[in-house]
Amino acid sequence: MRRLFAVCALVLASCASDASSPRTFANSDPELAVGNGARMGCSCMFVMNMSEAFCRAWVRASPDVARVSFDATAKTVEAAAFLSWAAKARFVDEQHGCVLE
Repeated sequence: MRRLFAVCALVLASCASDASSPRTFANSDPELAVGNGARMGCSCMFVMNMSEAFCRAWVRASPDVARVSFDATAKTVEAAAFLSWAAKARFVDEQHGCVLE
């Protein structure tokens, strides 16, 4: 019983120390938002064949920090946020779908 209590105490202590330290990501949130907006917008429009209005609403994040533009001729979608972050996705083919450039 003491061993079980000691193990539980160690698990709780390790969880508490992880919660107090900040998490870091290789990409910043705006960078993730624009990348996600570009690729998901491209997949929505050129893979799922939905309308631009539907796809624009579908990729809108909360808070709405990314600006998304669709190019039906080139089959690309660009997203930008805060003048510093941008991403572009293009439709490759039916087998591969959309990829980030």
